[in-house]
Amino acid sequence: MSIYSAAAPSSTAQAHRIHEAVVTVLDTRGEPLAGVEVTVEQTRHAFTFGNIGFDFIGIANGESTSDADERLAALYTDVFNTATLPFYWGRFEQRRGEPDTLRLQRTARWFRERGVALKGHPLVWHTVQPDWLLGLPLDEVERLQRERIHRDVRDFDGLIDTWDAINEVVIMPVFDNGVNAISPLARARGRIQMIRMAFEEARAANPRVKLLLNDFDLSTAYECLIEGVLEAGIPIDAIGLQTHMHQGYWGEDAMLATVDRFARYGLPLHLTETSLVSGHLMPADIVDLNDYRIPSWPSTPDGEERQADELVRHYRSLVAHPAVEAITYWGITDADAWLGAPIGLVRADGTPKPSYDALRRLVKEDWWLSPTSTITDEHGRVAVSGFSGDYLARVGDGATAFTIDPTTDRIPISIPSNT
Repeated sequence: MSIYSAAAPSSTAQAHRIHEAVVTVLDTRGEPLAGVEVTVEQTRHAFTFGNIGFDFIGIANGESTSDADERLAALYTDVFNTATLPFYWGRFEQRRGEPDTLRLQRTARWFRERGVALKGHPLVWHTVQPDWLLGLPLDEVERLQRERIHRDVRDFDGLIDTWDAINEVVIMPVFDNGVNAISPLARARGRIQMIRMAFEEARAANPRVKLLLNDFDLSTAYECLIEGVLEAGIPIDAIGLQTHMHQGYWGEDAMLATVDRFARYGLPLHLTETSLVSGHLMPADIVDLNDYRIPSWPSTPDGEERQADELVRHYRSLVAHPAVEAITYWGITDADAWLGAPIGLVRADGTPKPSYDALRRLVKEDWWLSPTSTITDEHGRVAVSGFSGDYLARVGDGATAFTIDPTTDRIPISIPSNT
């Protein structure tokens, strides 16, 4: 008996993510039990529904313990299963030799205790760089960058095993919006050698690490760079695509056309930085989003309804694409949001926007198996269909965890029972 239908609301386009497992209830002698009630529930999505975890560093370290923080944390963990933590070198190690390792480790453990996986962002980037790198010889800058990669991946081994290894390499050698020590290194070494450095040092520190190449430039320049990296024999675990849509939702057709271009490499795609505004849209003539700075950018009722509609369309279309493995939204709250934009799913006062409720319905209702009971057939079996992820089957006082994914399709799972 199937206890979850693949025809559940809005799941048709996501059918490739739905798989089946067979739960078999056995007695103490190993014989199947017919007519026994089994309750099955989903406990985690295999798909990465991520968000930034920047807002929780203070609470994880006991620096902030307000009720508002706790409410925000509850909203976060009810929807998101992966948090991106900030490792911007210029802030993480403001003084040479004094990295903020302990605070970030406490934050990672805080998330892990709540069932949230972690990703670090980024190991190499030309922006937010420490001033103490300036004026050093290029060889010294490279040595310090290599040491930084190795140190941080090693120090977070087992806590953070997924990293944006290197960020925005397309523009890295020609970046001219501020003095930094990494752009000159990229000009001297070249893009591909910078990527090789990041990936090799990270893997040397943690052979199990999952590494992304991440960029906002989704033009053919990024495609050419990926092709060069693959031809150079540098193994990429996933391709990161940034989709900050402060100037308006791109629409399903444009978004999926972009995804298709990068899916041809046969690698998982991660939408690493997604944002949609719930206020007025940034003017279309702004080339660099960082250039639009205004005193106040409020969330509005009309904007919030638009954001909710666009967010649902965005997630449905991307989850339906077989190459997409992860979507990370860039902000849980409007408080201290990037560029002051109203991109959060929760207002600055802590109340959820329609977009939060809409995304939660997708993740925890439409694409989720809540506790559901059924009776075993004459062979002691029930069929369970659901989105790839972790599940729990309960029979009486006993419970067994199992996974539904393509590799466990139709594999029996036995639950010893005294029933």
